[in-house]
Amino acid sequence: MVTYTTLLDKPISEAAPRKAPEPLLREALGAALRSFRADKGVTLRELAEASRVSPGYLSELERGRKEVSSELLASVCHALGASVADVLIEAAGSMAVHAAREDFARV
Repeated sequence: MVTYTTLLDKPISEAAPRKAPEPLLREALGAALRSFRADKGVTLRELAEASRVSPGYLSELERGRKEVSSELLASVCHALGASVADVLIEAAGSMAVHAAREDFARV
């Protein structure tokens, strides 16, 4: 068993490398929504109006600052002409890429 004093006494070079935090689902969803919006050539304001959400709140969603409800996600996806599944797959894919990079970095 490792004790705190053992960890504190080790030089930094011997300590375990810090693992980058895994992206949160809200961050991955936000990035996916932003990517879909950019691909469609739709402005934030246009998408906000079409999905009946304020531009500020939509911006917070895209930046991963707010959690999105399933109803709001469906509304935004519909306004983008995309399915919820497509956006979830994009988000999950980006999270999987992050995990693979972490695994590769440990090798």
